[in-house]
Amino acid sequence: MNPSLWVSKTGLAAQERQMAIISNNLANVNTVGFKRDRATFEDLFYHIQRQPGALNDQDNEVPSGLQMGTGVKMTGTQKVFTPGNYDTTNQALDMAIIGNGFFQMLQPDGTPAYSRNGQFQINSDGEIVNGNGLPLEPGIAIPADATGITISDDGIVMVKQPGIIEPVEIGQITLVNFVNPAGLQAMGGNLFQQTVASGDPVEARPGVEGLGFLKQFTLETSNVSTVEELVKMISVQRAYEMNSKVISAADQMMQFVNQTL
Repeated sequence: MNPSLWVSKTGLAAQERQMAIISNNLANVNTVGFKRDRATFEDLFYHIQRQPGALNDQDNEVPSGLQMGTGVKMTGTQKVFTPGNYDTTNQALDMAIIGNGFFQMLQPDGTPAYSRNGQFQINSDGEIVNGNGLPLEPGIAIPADATGITISDDGIVMVKQPGIIEPVEIGQITLVNFVNPAGLQAMGGNLFQQTVASGDPVEARPGVEGLGFLKQFTLETSNVSTVEELVKMISVQRAYEMNSKVISAADQMMQFVNQTL
């Protein structure tokens, strides 16, 4: 069997996976707080038919040897946590993290999840929750008679209530950071989960311990660049075509040998 067929087959499989990653990035171009994925590849093992530096004769060494590669494989995907753009809104519970850090959400089973999506709302109990109803941790409840909500850069939540001149402090929003955010496990729903690779969470007030500040009336948009992804798409298409042509050329070579001999 012509080895170029199998080498090209690995190239086709790798480009298909790369295209799937690009399509997911483009599908989430308007998802608040979304972080794009980047694929990593490596070449497969080599058939060493002659070792570099092997003796060619008693006095001379082979300078480069003979090494035949067997293709390529995808080794993983990495979340790229560069900041997105920031959009100004008129919603008091819209918050963006300017810098490092994640909001901490409490899942139904009691375990924490982490998110860069600061698009919060209030549930029937007055608690601050995300779009799926998961409460912000530590929990903060907005009084029913509150006429205004103010969130400071360092996460202090204050409300304006009838009959009280000064704003009343009702809670403190904290952020969480990790040694290796790229090691977090993506769960969907704009949520991430801690793994061994990410390290333990470090919780603190915004603005300390290397964490970013909060910006009220602001949302962080996706960090996907449509132009960059479209350029990558063209590159993947051409790479796929070239691998397909190698398979076609190898097939023609075998057909020639089969018909000639």
